[in-house]
Amino acid sequence: MPNSIHPTAIVSHRAELGENNVVGPFAIVEDDVVLGNGNEIAAHVVLKSGSRFGNNNRVYEHAVIGGIPQDIGYKPMRSFVEIGNDNVLRESVTIHRASKVEQSTVLGNNIFMMNLAHIGHDCKLGNNVVIAPCTGIGGHVHIDDRAFLSGGVMVHQFVRIGRFAMIGGNCKVTQDVLPFVMLDGLPGRVRGLNRVGLKRNGFSREDILGIKQAYRLIFRSGLPLQDIITGLRAQGGEHITRLADFIASSKRGFHRAERTGGDED
Repeated sequence: MPNSIHPTAIVSHRAELGENNVVGPFAIVEDDVVLGNGNEIAAHVVLKSGSRFGNNNRVYEHAVIGGIPQDIGYKPMRSFVEIGNDNVLRESVTIHRASKVEQSTVLGNNIFMMNLAHIGHDCKLGNNVVIAPCTGIGGHVHIDDRAFLSGGVMVHQFVRIGRFAMIGGNCKVTQDVLPFVMLDGLPGRVRGLNRVGLKRNGFSREDILGIKQAYRLIFRSGLPLQDIITGLRAQGGEHITRLADFIASSKRGFHRAERTGGDED
């Protein structure tokens, strides 16, 4: 089907559009933008040069995608924002392109970003991530599949957030957040496992029990970190092995639990 472009929209002849895209009133699509098929671009949206969209994304009013990095060392160069399929970017969302030549800020599929959320340069997001209003993600942050960030969360640059992690509102995130946990507070502390999220996503009772056992080893055993990693690998299983890999590759360290160890029961 043909594209539907409002007469007041400005779409560069150097942009590349697939089929069945809708571009709303006063939207701006700059040079070197690529839209796949079936995307909806609402009024006053700005798609900056280097923005790349897959299919069936919805971008709401006043969002700005592909802006230059907020990096004082940045010099003009060709870089990108790559956005997958079936994402929802609500009002006034901002996403910055990468700070290195020919590199990309990357969003996967089925991501839901609520109004006024921001993603900085060089970030990598997996699939099915939810980011609530007014949350800010610093540069070079990696967020794994199905993480949930509540409103007003502030994430320091270079942090990693593990799969199925849940972060409470207004939390300050300065270190890595382990998979499967709930983080809350100033500074952020692990409060337990994201049990509701795990159940909703089909984790079996045996899976959850294994993650609880791993949680106790990490936060209650008092063992040195390398012994914890060894213990996790000995426990085995897909989820625990990935957890061990996450800890072993952490460069910033990770947020710890309350002194009581949190409520993992």
